[in-house]
Amino acid sequence: MQQVISGIDIFLQDPKVNKNSRFAIVTNNASFTSDRILSRLALVEKGFNLVKIFSPEHGISVKGADGSYQKNSIDIKTALPIISLYGDRLIPTEEDLKDIDIVLFDIPDVGCRFYTYLWTMTYVMEACAKYNKPLIILDRPNPIGGNLEMAEGPMLDEKNCASFIGRWSIPIRHSCTLGELAAYFSKKKIKGLDLKVVPVKTWSRGQITNDFYPTSPAIQNIKTALVYPGMGLLEGINANEGRGTDKPFLQFGAPWINAEELQGEIENKKIIGIEIKPCSYLPTDSLYKNEKCYGVELSATEVNKFHPVAFGVHLISSLFKLFPHEIKERAYITNVNPTGGGHLDKLLGIKSAFELVRSNASIETNVSDHWREEIANSLLYH
Repeated sequence: MQQVISGIDIFLQDPKVNKNSRFAIVTNNASFTSDRILSRLALVEKGFNLVKIFSPEHGISVKGADGSYQKNSIDIKTALPIISLYGDRLIPTEEDLKDIDIVLFDIPDVGCRFYTYLWTMTYVMEACAKYNKPLIILDRPNPIGGNLEMAEGPMLDEKNCASFIGRWSIPIRHSCTLGELAAYFSKKKIKGLDLKVVPVKTWSRGQITNDFYPTSPAIQNIKTALVYPGMGLLEGINANEGRGTDKPFLQFGAPWINAEELQGEIENKKIIGIEIKPCSYLPTDSLYKNEKCYGVELSATEVNKFHPVAFGVHLISSLFKLFPHEIKERAYITNVNPTGGGHLDKLLGIKSAFELVRSNASIETNVSDHWREEIANSLLYH
């Protein structure tokens, strides 16, 4: 298999680019060239006039705790100022952009609607449109694949559930690259943006990424990324989602769960492409810190057949069935949601999600052909 060439590699070699333009880049320490040089450092080394850096949630280091405030700083790699877009503001200001000619965006995604790098991109798009700054998305593969048949809903209810973990209506597992979503949103939501996407070379929609660099503290490997669109839903209930262990989202538990009973209930559903086994652990952080938790550990065995969102919904409904008096909605406090309220609604993208799952209502995770037809005009890869 040929090496995938990301947008940053192609941009660095483009002879038509005026390196003397004043560039800002939205990036972090998960953004490398194919030679494993940090993107922002590669730009400086190649003679680009990079003057400013913007960083998303988790900070430039990609090590900031989930939902934690990130402050402005100075980059130790380039000595350039870093403006946090997950601190006092989510969107660049006119002042931030006044000394910039072109904004670059280079951040790896994990293919899930409630992962916030995507929504930072949309705020940057809005700022660039408002202040007449060209935006260049240096595209990267979707690590969990671009097969649109594997996309999973629900679609986001924008009227009732819009938030920083889902602003606009796309599926939870979207099966697109950020460049494709930028093209889609520039047609649907953001008018007048001077947008260019530098596409990836030698990537096909069916490819799952083998070379995965941690994108945040909890998403350390491709195994985790593949289950995250479903297992991330556990943040909305009172179960530990594996944070505070070395297997976040690959295991979960709570002091009130009977692991063997839960395993049996899940196995009865005969879900394809996943293996589960009972586990117990002591989280050092997050919910039930230093309390013994019981639950299950999972691994995706057939990545082209496993539907993580459907599995996540099945999982929560199984917990309701087995432990109806124990399971509760969870307030998940973050910098952008200080009360932590309505988190499961925001994750699933549907109103009254907790009550719907509790009442065993059908949660539709299949994605309509209408959305696939709508996104088709923005797709860059086959």
